[in-house]
Amino acid sequence: MLSAALLVIFPMLVAFGGASDLLTMTIRNRVSILLMAGFAALALATGLPLSAWGSHALGLLVVFPVCFGFFAAGWMGGGDVKFISAISLWIGFSPELAGFVLLVSTYGMLLTLGLLFMRTSLVLPASLARQEWLARLHDQKSGIPYGVAIAVAGLQIYPMTSWFQQISQAY
Repeated sequence: MLSAALLVIFPMLVAFGGASDLLTMTIRNRVSILLMAGFAALALATGLPLSAWGSHALGLLVVFPVCFGFFAAGWMGGGDVKFISAISLWIGFSPELAGFVLLVSTYGMLLTLGLLFMRTSLVLPASLARQEWLARLHDQKSGIPYGVAIAVAGLQIYPMTSWFQQISQAY
C-alpha cells in the first residue's frame, strides 16, 4: 500500500500542477501544500530518518530563495515558485536536485521559445482561437506557463530519487 502511495501521490500532484498551469496559467496553493503534506505523511510512514528530513528540507531551502528572487524580478509567477519548491522538498539536497533544476531551465527555455514562435509566427484558426486556454497561450501579452516545464522535469527526475528506490525494493 505504501509503494502505491509513493507511485501515485507525487506524480499525480505534479501532473495536475503542470496541467493546471497550461490550461489556466495558475497553480493553486493547494497543489504545493498537498505536495508538502504528502511528503511529510510518506516520510513518517516510511520511517525517514531525521537527517534525511534535513536533507529534503535543504533542497527546498536552496531552491526557494533563488526562485523567489526570480519572482521579485518578474521572471516567475508565485505559484511556480511554490510548486518548484515543493517538488524540491521531495527531491532533497542531492545530485538529482541539480539535474532537476537543469531540466527545468532547459524545458523552460524550450517552452518559452516555442511559445514566442507560436505567438509571433502562427495564426490560430478560428476553431482553435475559441478555446480559451489556447487563445491565452497564443496571446503575446500572456505569460509563460512555467509550471509545465517544472512538472515535466519533476516527473522525469522522480524515478531517480530515493523514494523510487524504495518502490523498487518493495517489488
